Amino acid sequence: MDALITMFGWAGIYGPTALGAIGSIIGCARAGQAACGAMIDVESGYGRLVGLSALPSSQIIYGIVVMFTLNRPVSVEAAPGLFAIGILCGLALMFSAMFQGACCASAITASKTKPEIFGLSAAPAAIVEGFAVFAFIFALVIAGEIPGSASG
Repeated sequence: MDALITMFGWAGIYGPTALGAIGSIIGCARAGQAACGAMIDVESGYGRLVGLSALPSSQIIYGIVVMFTLNRPVSVEAAPGLFAIGILCGLALMFSAMFQGACCASAITASKTKPEIFGLSAAPAAIVEGFAVFAFIFALVIAGEIPGSASG
């Protein structure tokens, strides 16, 4: 039983990175497809379309930082906390990146017809990013209370 509990602890350590990567892959792919389609219809501004399509990549960075914060010897006492924080933060990052990609795709599609709204159309993607930042910060704060951490 201890081995199973320990395994869940290790899954919690790596979860934010893996789930953040999955979300970033899906989000960037979705927005990137919209950017490629928009480039057919516009005469300039390709860089901003590509830049916006990369916005969901930030969630993998947050996941990596959370992974390093959670990284410690996995004990039976620490494993439940590691699992809960890592997997729940990872899920928040994954869904944030996926839906941010949808927001970016919509912004790209809207701005190809009306380029002057590009900045404003990207605002929903920035709002979704904010939720990923909340999950990221809260994971960092609460991780200090898990047994085996520097302050726990």
